[in-house]
Parts: sequence; structure tokens; C-alpha cells
Amino acid sequence: MSTGINATELSEEALVRELTHLHHTRNETFLHGAPDALQEHTARTFELEQEYLRRHPEREVNPRRTRAGARGAKAHA
Repeated sequence: MSTGINATELSEEALVRELTHLHHTRNETFLHGAPDALQEHTARTFELEQEYLRRHPEREVNPRRTRAGARGAKAHA
């Protein structure tokens, strides 16, 4: 079970701050964290990302960050 304040209870500012921190620490945790630390990091990141997506279902999506857009970029490379 993930630790920390439930994602649904976080303010928008706190949610973004926690997501930013987790994204900055991901590589270090992946490369050097104990298995339980990596599992906890993954679970917490997923929880917060799902909450962000729930709050922002109409967020702007960069066309190049879609499957079709990525394929098109490779064709032009």
C-alpha cells in the first residue's frame, strides 16, 4: 500500500509538486533503490499520475507524443 497523503486529498499545487519530485527521483530509485523502494516509488507515482489525469482529462496532448505522431517524426528524420 502506498504511503503519503491520499492523492485525492492533495491540493493542485501539492499534487504537481509531488509528481515533479517523483519524476526527478525516478532514475536514481530505479538504478540504486532496494526492491521495496522501487515498488513504493512506482505505486506512488502511479497513484499521483492517475489523480492528475482524473483532474485534467482534457489536458493538452502534444501530437508528437502520440503513436501516430511519433511514427510521423521517424519518417521525417
